[in-house]
Parts: sequence; structure tokens; C-alpha cells
Amino acid sequence: MNERPRTLGTHLLVELNDCDPTLLDDLDLVKRILLVAADEAGATIVGDVFHKFAPVGVTGIVCIAESHISIHTWPEHAYAAVDIFTCGEDFEPHKAAGRIAQSLQSQQCDITEIQRGALGALTY
Repeated sequence: MNERPRTLGTHLLVELNDCDPTLLDDLDLVKRILLVAADEAGATIVGDVFHKFAPVGVTGIVCIAESHISIHTWPEHAYAAVDIFTCGEDFEPHKAAGRIAQSLQSQQCDITEIQRGALGALTY
């Protein structure tokens, strides 16, 4: 029996390439996109912090009861790095990632999924 160990959470590393640079540099819009994505994917939002860089770029995090969704943008490269971690059963991280990618008009979205906190895994 080759049963996969149960894990505590799913962590998505989301690479958003070829985004609309104007969207990536709009703090209020980026914040709204992450909050809507969290809500639509079933997260329980508990707080958020966002910052606008000069001359360009935005960074932010939405704290959710299930863990977090964060973003860092490079408008000058039409790129955003998004991090989504969830330990909840009802939150759909891939749905949140898709919503964020679509909203930032990413032409290439690459997602790496990591299972965190493997229970019953071998330790060395």
C-alpha cells in the first residue's frame, strides 16, 4: 500500500508573467483583487497590510484564518509573485490563484504546489 502521507496544508507558489503593468502598480486595485480572490475561494479574512513602492511596485498580504495570500509586484517586468498557503479544508487555493491571474491579466501563470507538514512522513 503506497498511501500518501496526510499533510497540514497546501502551499502554492504562483508566477504571474506578462501582466498588465498598470494593474501591478495600483495599490488599491491589487488589494481589492487579493481580497476578492480570498473571499471567492472560501477564505476567512482576518486582516491585510499593503505597501506601495516608489517609483513602482506593490507588496501585500491578506491574513486569512486558513493562513495567508501574499503578493509582490514588479510592474517594470510585467511580473508578480503570489504566495498562497492554506491549512483549511474549505478554502480553494487554486481558485484564488486563477482569480488573481485573471484579474492582473497574466498571459502566463505557472503554479508550483507544495504539500506542507506531512504527517507520518519519514524523518532523518
